[in-house]
Amino acid sequence: MAIIGTTQFLERIQFFNGERLFASDLQALEAFNREMRWLHNQSLHQPGVGSGFAVLGNVGDRQVTIAPGYALDAHGEEIILTQSLALPIPPVADNGSGGSVFYDLTVSYPQDSDLKPTETRVGICNCPPQGVVRLREEPVFCWVRLNDNPTNRQPVDARLKTLIRTGMFIVLAQVEIFNCQLRRPVSTAQQRSARPPKSPYVASGLATKVQWTAEFNGMTTADAFGGRIGAPYQATIDTSSGGFQANPAYIARLVGSRVDAGMNQPVLLIDGMINVPAASVSPTSFILEVFRFVAQLDGSGGAPPSLPPPTWDVAWLGVEG
Repeated sequence: MAIIGTTQFLERIQFFNGERLFASDLQALEAFNREMRWLHNQSLHQPGVGSGFAVLGNVGDRQVTIAPGYALDAHGEEIILTQSLALPIPPVADNGSGGSVFYDLTVSYPQDSDLKPTETRVGICNCPPQGVVRLREEPVFCWVRLNDNPTNRQPVDARLKTLIRTGMFIVLAQVEIFNCQLRRPVSTAQQRSARPPKSPYVASGLATKVQWTAEFNGMTTADAFGGRIGAPYQATIDTSSGGFQANPAYIARLVGSRVDAGMNQPVLLIDGMINVPAASVSPTSFILEVFRFVAQLDGSGGAPPSLPPPTWDVAWLGVEG
């Protein structure tokens, strides 16, 4: 980026009434705004496709169709295709051994030397008599030949490989060619998004005043480690505050006292094993099952008293992506 590391100060361009302007003044203003935009792109995005740039081609085709799109390279320079484009595939028969030939289709930002003048105007004096006032920016497409290693296809040309690796050439698609035709439909799995990855997305919360319901009328079901495991209670935990877009993996824990020193004698230790049924998971909620177990702290044993529903709160954490 030309601004960062090469410029000691940023200078905001100003004008005043009666100032004599030169082309260089206006060029400097345009360049300043463009480089600030590139700096924004470079800082907040990554090289890749922002939108569009779909590439279509079926078996037997001799060309691919590229849809309009927007992409960014590693310098933050905008690569824009405004209209659909039909691009011939490389006219190769095979790889020299009777096999298919593989290519990556890449797109890059045009260099100044690639820009074509589209409008010139006559000056008001002869210094010079006319000049270019519009240059057409068109993305540069390039077919990059890949090696024949089926497990690790890499560009054969080291220079092109470096340009792809450094994000100056953006890969749009990969094709397999045999007898100058597509042997398979175009693959776009190689495209990389310019948007920073959003996953994994993590959110958490605390559910209070949880409404627990007994699934089997509160019956005691089994003994374990000198205590008794109660029938499961269930509660639906609202996680809509997390803003998940897909089903996350939930982790939950019970929040509250485990010792019942109230009306029960002897004092009881009450805890629970929890389970989140996979079928209950959604982006906005999950069902938490609690299997309570009860132990008497004096070790006297015997059947525990009838217990009311749990009063625990639930702390939860969801991981999406």
